[in-house]
Amino acid sequence: MTTQDIVAKLWNLCNILKDDGVTYHQYVTELTYLLFLKMVQETEKDNMLPAGFRWADLVKASAPDRLRFYEDILRELARHGRGIVQEIFANSSTFIKKPVTLTTLVKEIDGLDWYDAKREGLGDLYEGLLEKNANEKKSGAGQYFTPRPLIDAMIQVMKPTSADIIQDPAAGTGGFLIAAHHYIQHHEDVSAWNERLQKKYYTKTFYGMEHVQDTHRLALMNLMLHGIESDADGEHAGIRYGDTLSPQGKALPKATLILTNPPFGTKKGGGLPDRDDFTFPTSNKQFAFLQHIYRGLAPGGRAAVVLPDNVLFEGNVGKQIRTDLMDKCNLHTILRLPTGIFYAQGVKTNVLFFTRSATDKGNTKEVWVYDLRANMPQFGKRTALTKQHFDEFRTAFGNDPSCGNKSLAARKDTGESGRFRRFTREWIAERVESLDIGWLKDASLEDAADLPEPSELAELALGELDAAVSELRAILAELEESITV
Repeated sequence: MTTQDIVAKLWNLCNILKDDGVTYHQYVTELTYLLFLKMVQETEKDNMLPAGFRWADLVKASAPDRLRFYEDILRELARHGRGIVQEIFANSSTFIKKPVTLTTLVKEIDGLDWYDAKREGLGDLYEGLLEKNANEKKSGAGQYFTPRPLIDAMIQVMKPTSADIIQDPAAGTGGFLIAAHHYIQHHEDVSAWNERLQKKYYTKTFYGMEHVQDTHRLALMNLMLHGIESDADGEHAGIRYGDTLSPQGKALPKATLILTNPPFGTKKGGGLPDRDDFTFPTSNKQFAFLQHIYRGLAPGGRAAVVLPDNVLFEGNVGKQIRTDLMDKCNLHTILRLPTGIFYAQGVKTNVLFFTRSATDKGNTKEVWVYDLRANMPQFGKRTALTKQHFDEFRTAFGNDPSCGNKSLAARKDTGESGRFRRFTREWIAERVESLDIGWLKDASLEDAADLPEPSELAELALGELDAAVSELRAILAELEESITV
């Protein structure tokens, strides 16, 4: 049985929950509580849980008393669980109302082929469940999920290593950090590391913050199943529960690699982030996160950040932040993304790639823009985004993740292509620091431009309606005349 088969079986359990009144956005959280208990048993880590409050105890409980006992388990783990257990079960409660529903779930989960599940990888299984949930629009989880082909493309050009300190300040369920972990394991011989290097890697490499508690618990579960743990000495390893745009965000250590897709929109209530280290106060979340990111990079550190179009052209504070970014960092590449690849279909997005410099002035000399938006399919259920859509971009980007002078010189030698163009800082300055740069003619937009204006379409429709009414009246008149005769 493959991971995909097991994920499908787990997702089918949601139908049982639905019949008990559990809503879409509660599905995975509810399953996570149960799966955590079972997976702890399967990985032989039952000592993480207090005796008497483990999966085996839940299975042995009598059917009529099982729901009450399950509620006791949630309370016990929230109050007395060790470390990550207490965080995963913080403020936990069950939405299950019928004892028979819980009994069915316990039997179904216990009856899965856990030998195959462990062989395929429990972390991959859980990731598959998160992805399934994100693709179900009714769950609302898509807003926390970046398409996997895009994550992989960003990872492949940024080339994370075990020497990096990797951060995602808007971690969601941990997708970027897990993908970086997969890349490192694939490109380095982890088994050859000594104990000190292994401990450093698993406890002091991956950092993040997430401010939605249900999403945070999913992220912790995700990291734990991939062997990534919070350090026992209380340092800020792992994904912390908190608001990056508050003073909590200042506690994240300087990173050598930041990979993230920050939330869009403005801060709730219209207030400003209360970070005293932001030079440019703004209620716009994207601009606030962007300040955190380029300020949070160590000299030589690199970043790949998904941001909407408005970050590229908004004036006033937006212009000041873009100028500060291009002064402090080498903003070497912008990838204009296709539309329709995110939960909110109409959002136009980009990936900004930049490297933090040791000095704070004049570090961006030129910006290369890759347009993957013009003349691309309309992505959605019918046309899926795949890793092949990024093949030409990865080739054009090159093999240097920081895009230093040598790499940029190689780009010039290779020459500009149809989708890849170079723009100097002077040229950008003349456009009032706007980075919303497009030069390809989009055939779909040209076709749309040939359509009549809405007012003209309305007039045409009314004209056709009048003609139809007149024709109908004539037919009725003929019928009346024939009846009279």
